[in-house]
Amino acid sequence: MNHQRRDTLKASGSLGVLGLLAAAGLIKPELAQAAWNKGAFEAHKMDEALAAIGAGKPADSTDIQITAPDIAENGAVVPVGVVSNIPNTESIAIMIEKNPAMLAATFEIPAGTIADVQTRVKMGQTSDVYAVVKADGKFYTTKKEVKVTLGGCGG
Repeated sequence: MNHQRRDTLKASGSLGVLGLLAAAGLIKPELAQAAWNKGAFEAHKMDEALAAIGAGKPADSTDIQITAPDIAENGAVVPVGVVSNIPNTESIAIMIEKNPAMLAATFEIPAGTIADVQTRVKMGQTSDVYAVVKADGKFYTTKKEVKVTLGGCGG
């Protein structure tokens, strides 16, 4: 029996439980948001965002693949996927260089899980999309340019 799926569902369910408990007034919202890295999500420059997640200057890696359209017709909803083939991947962060808030998403990867994430992001303009991967306590990165024809961040 494969327990990875079950462990992943348990881990994601615990965040939902925290939200329910906060909504019911049983815990304070600050506790439910403890996993949210406010500094990283509010960073406006790449070096600030990298420092906020503890990455410093990550090494470039060809073991990380970003799947995103070369041209996004609508920046309000751009599909982005990241696959890390780096052993022992612990987390994946997606950053959009020219967005007002650079950090678009972070994903914690449970041990033994395939490091493959998919999401949709908003992009205000043509920009490089960065994937920052933490594996064995070290950080790695790669990037892909996505051209936006209609901005999604108020443009």
